[in-house]
Amino acid sequence: MKKAHDYRFMRTLLTVVLSFAMLLALIPSAASAADRGAWAPNVSYATNDTVTYNGSTYKCIQAHTSLVGWEPPIVPALWGPVQGGGGGDVTAPTVPTNLHVTATTSASITLAWNASTDNVAVAGYNVYRGTTLVGSTANGMLSYTNTGLAASTSYSFTVKAKDAAGNLSAASSAVSATTQPPTIDLTPPSVPANLHSTSTTSISVTLAWNASTDNVGVTGYDVFRGSTLTASVSGTSAVITGLSASTAYSFTVKAKDAAGNVSAASSAVSVVTGPTDPGGNGNLPKHTLTGYWQNFVNGATNLRLSAVPSQYDIIVVSFAEMDVNNPGGVTFGVDSGLSAALGGYTNANLISDISQKRAQGKKVILSIGGEKGNVNLGSASPNVNNFVNSMYGLITQFGFDGIDIDLENGLNVANVTSAVRQLQQKVGPNFILTMAPQTIDMQYQTSAYMQLYANLKDITTVINVQYYNSGCMLGRDGKCYSQGTVDFLTALSDLTLQWVAPSQLGVGVPATSSAAGGGYVSPAVVNQALGCLATGNNCGSYKPVAKYPDIRGAMTWSVNWDASSGYNLANTVKPFLVNMP
Repeated sequence: MKKAHDYRFMRTLLTVVLSFAMLLALIPSAASAADRGAWAPNVSYATNDTVTYNGSTYKCIQAHTSLVGWEPPIVPALWGPVQGGGGGDVTAPTVPTNLHVTATTSASITLAWNASTDNVAVAGYNVYRGTTLVGSTANGMLSYTNTGLAASTSYSFTVKAKDAAGNLSAASSAVSATTQPPTIDLTPPSVPANLHSTSTTSISVTLAWNASTDNVGVTGYDVFRGSTLTASVSGTSAVITGLSASTAYSFTVKAKDAAGNVSAASSAVSVVTGPTDPGGNGNLPKHTLTGYWQNFVNGATNLRLSAVPSQYDIIVVSFAEMDVNNPGGVTFGVDSGLSAALGGYTNANLISDISQKRAQGKKVILSIGGEKGNVNLGSASPNVNNFVNSMYGLITQFGFDGIDIDLENGLNVANVTSAVRQLQQKVGPNFILTMAPQTIDMQYQTSAYMQLYANLKDITTVINVQYYNSGCMLGRDGKCYSQGTVDFLTALSDLTLQWVAPSQLGVGVPATSSAAGGGYVSPAVVNQALGCLATGNNCGSYKPVAKYPDIRGAMTWSVNWDASSGYNLANTVKPFLVNMP
């Protein structure tokens, strides 16, 4: 009986285990991280993520961040249709017909073809050179120009139609074409006219001129100081930096084309730089508003630098990047994602915008660091020299007035001090230097940032302390104050003012609650804190030990986040700063 009972027990147990396993197998997989729902632009997708688009399901083939124009049916290199993934459309469009060549040059071939049909709709066409996909069209476009080709070379092309479900037609009949022989252009551009200066500082001159013409096309301009080439630009303006104060300089400009033809020099213009500006403050007001301009996309309003409102006195471009191939060196250029979001914003556009802002009396500087950024100044040699040379090159190229130090992941005080000193000596006395330490960095006189400030105090324009993302911090009275209050701003500023000159201290705040993880206060509270520090009036429960009428001003992260609120911070804080003592 016991053996029979054991047998029945084991059989029952086995049945339960098998049933449970089968049940688990039948349960659909829960929506995992790979199931991303409807496709959207500006989203990071990983390989094997799935999305839906126009009723169909697609699987990610290559990890990427999506952009408008990269919808799954249009970019088969990034997305593949999932069979049975909705929509039910498995019918490919008809084959494009009458593929033919409409034009050739020495570097391009233009194709055209007749439209395909589809049971739903044709979404576009893929153009292949041999077996290589070289381009796509959409919105009914039935022509395509393949550029960048070699002269006197034969190429073969085919075209395939595609629909929204990702179905591709068979290839069209191939068509071959040969590019034209290389052309010999011996005609130089016309001479640039109306060369003139639009603004000057003690170390720079901004020049502008009328565009030249050319039988093919002008590709750029060379700017000469005397007989020395000092700048090469693609547009009709240039900022020449690294000059001496109160000094006369003569400039000319020559136009050039792609064939290497160069025009005669323009008429010379003589320009005298401004007088020396001790401390680098230039035409900055006593109380300044500083704002960071984001060179990346993160949910804040995307802006061209020209759109930064006039309320901002110092515009901090964020951020330069560490050059991993050049120890200590930095690189910078308009972020590709931002460029795409702004419809093709280029380095040349940014340079022009910086020149315009400087002509309006604004200071535009380049920040190093940020939450995740850094520079490699852990070693003195060759890192310091590489930093100085690469940063000076960027200052010269873009027309920056100086730099901002926002190193949040540690810094070598001696090497950063040496690097900034050498850079300031190359740029000249109008060099703008700001810093953006976190609240914790300013709690003690012996902190790295305090040592750095002590070393560079004579050339520092302002230290804008980040009074956010801080939690509870100790004030001058030893009490712990919670972020996001007027007392936090005044008590922590009062602590730092033991060691930092009031004329060099700014109150840093997030522009909106979305701009930081914590510590947001309304612009009205920012004004209350500034008034309390300057006059001792309208304080919260904490009252500073002294009045600081020379308090430098305020800073915000960021101009882009401020734009998302209709520039509430700039429109509220700047008028208050103007009327401060």
